[in-house]
Amino acid sequence: MADTTSPLSGAPTPQARPEAVAKGSLPGSKGLRTGALGLVSSVAMGLASTAPAYSLAATLGLVVAGVGVQAPIVIVLAFVPMLLIAYAYKSLNAADPDCGTTFVWAARAFGPRIGWLGGWGIIVADIIVMANLAQIAGSYGFQFVGRDDLAENPLWTTIAGVLWIGLMTAICYVGIEVSAALQRWLLCAEVILLLLLSVKALLHAYGPNPPSASLHISASWFNPFAVSSASAFTNGILLAIFIYWGWDTAVSVNEETKDADKTPGRAAVISTVLLLAIYALVATSAQAYAGNGTTGIGLANPHHSGDVLSSLGNAVFGSHGAGAVLSKLLILSVLTSAAASTQTTILPTARTTLSMAVHRAIPQQFGRIHPRFLTPAWSTVGMGIASVCFYVGLTSVSENVLTDSIASVGLSIAFYYGLTGFACAWYFRRTLLHSARNFWLAGILPAVGGVILLFLFCYAAFYVYADPEYGTTVINLPLLGTTGGVSIIGVGALLMGCALMAVQKRVQGTWFHHPDVSVGPALGTPPASQ
Repeated sequence: MADTTSPLSGAPTPQARPEAVAKGSLPGSKGLRTGALGLVSSVAMGLASTAPAYSLAATLGLVVAGVGVQAPIVIVLAFVPMLLIAYAYKSLNAADPDCGTTFVWAARAFGPRIGWLGGWGIIVADIIVMANLAQIAGSYGFQFVGRDDLAENPLWTTIAGVLWIGLMTAICYVGIEVSAALQRWLLCAEVILLLLLSVKALLHAYGPNPPSASLHISASWFNPFAVSSASAFTNGILLAIFIYWGWDTAVSVNEETKDADKTPGRAAVISTVLLLAIYALVATSAQAYAGNGTTGIGLANPHHSGDVLSSLGNAVFGSHGAGAVLSKLLILSVLTSAAASTQTTILPTARTTLSMAVHRAIPQQFGRIHPRFLTPAWSTVGMGIASVCFYVGLTSVSENVLTDSIASVGLSIAFYYGLTGFACAWYFRRTLLHSARNFWLAGILPAVGGVILLFLFCYAAFYVYADPEYGTTVINLPLLGTTGGVSIIGVGALLMGCALMAVQKRVQGTWFHHPDVSVGPALGTPPASQ
């Protein structure tokens, strides 16, 4: 008899154990276009969703300001929990390639309520970050065409951001193949420019006339124990860890991928490793060229710490001839980075809500598929509308509230990534001792990743973000007193999911009373060679 167990998991595949797998969990059963993506497209989506150029532009200066010349090692260490959670995604996807990802997997491990909250964590994180991406796209779009005055005008950047969301929603609506093709081109241009910037920065730093602020690469840059304090180190990790967020898009489109139980998991792991290489190279070369000073081109200069690539590009490439063109292209790469990330933020959220609708965990209208494009029509449009409403609403109320909402997104990310790590270890608990591979890749590593993210969630929510000095808003609470708005917004957004879950359970409680996925550990014995 042919072996019917899925690699690593030890659990029979959906085809082998139909009684344990819901109808909507089988690849293709939701009506999506199957086999549309290969490994390269999946990796491109995973990379593009993290927006490497924009993430570096917005975060590198802040990390350097916090930990000094140890920024490269902090960025490298921030990769560790992401890799551990990527292995959790790989293992769970091999057992159940459902585009609902954390929603379905956490339900299998811990029950339908925890699964529902896992899906809500994905939705909240993506809607909040869409506001940030729209704002960046609007601002950088005007900068690229030389209209810096409009780039600083809230009304015009909001209008441009709304149009941007509409355009990316339309691209996602017309098909996964169009989205994937656009991702590949945008990502190639972005990575090439980052490589050019890194190489040219190193050549200048080690050339005959290096900038006065330049530094030579030293072993101390890669010594985490050289960071001034444990608090500074933890804050640096907290900043750096979320520049890796987004690679899970490769798994969210699993039902539209060739070899749905294998390719998405591989793409997730490959994406995190490639991100490490890109971030480590750019961080090291940028610091070698500009140093970590607080004046001039120094990366810790507060005047440009929130956008180091613009100032760095002008200094490295120059402002005349070909250098001016490259500097403009670097600005364009941040814009295209935001564009790619906007698109790949819509994709996983739409597929999460599609899966939730098919499993009757939210209104079933969100499960409708476009008959021609084979995309989740209602979910895609709904994601676009929700993002526009959130962005315009908070921009109209207060720029400060919008800023703090964006800063709070890390809590939602830590929540659903960490939950996935714990779900993996718990779901496969009965098969962990069947092989060393199972023990480490489906048990220990995902659990350690979950513990790290749980610690970071608690540290951020109840210490860093709760500090009234952090962020731009404060809220007075009866029992907690004056608390930072970032913490309240982040935790409050997740708690809102509990209220919505209660409403959904009352209106349509099928998922909660009779979930169509089996709740319990993986069964079966994996092949020793897997």
